[in-house]
Amino acid sequence: MIDETMMEAEEKMENAVNSLTHEFARVSTGRANPAMLDPVYVDYYGAKTPLNQLANISIPEGNQLLIKPFDKSSVKDVEKAINAANLGVNPNNEGDQIRIVMPQLDENRRKELVKQVKKSAENARVKIRNARREANDAIKKLEKKSELTEDESNDYQEEVQKLTDKYIGKVDDELKRKEDDLLTV
Repeated sequence: MIDETMMEAEEKMENAVNSLTHEFARVSTGRANPAMLDPVYVDYYGAKTPLNQLANISIPEGNQLLIKPFDKSSVKDVEKAINAANLGVNPNNEGDQIRIVMPQLDENRRKELVKQVKKSAENARVKIRNARREANDAIKKLEKKSELTEDESNDYQEEVQKLTDKYIGKVDDELKRKEDDLLTV
């Protein structure tokens, strides 16, 4: 029972960090990143389909994305889906492909994005702390049922705290990396 509790807590913490990493990948830094197109779903023959399943996405230059749909007739649908996703970019339809030139970020926009990533990092920390609280509650319940001694309970709670510190550290590292990325001109 205690092993399940510990594994579940670690899994929740790991998911919080993975979710944050994925969220950070979508924040534009002025450099092209295909991950920013992950939320784009194209209405393709009546089915919502992820863009990366309908097209080849490449980076011809540091600030450009080139999207080449496998089906040339879907270029307009892809363009419409990118606009509808509200990514803050303007897709240029070149007939059989779409080019997205990433806008250069001004200082105010960079600061705004830093605030946004800090908020996302704090949300991830809250998820990690919630996982810690749930694990500690489960450990205390086992102690009340006399399935764990008080010393064992304290040891497991210390272990949960070490896990929490480890994953909060990962969040802080991701935040630092993304802040540096955003503030680099």
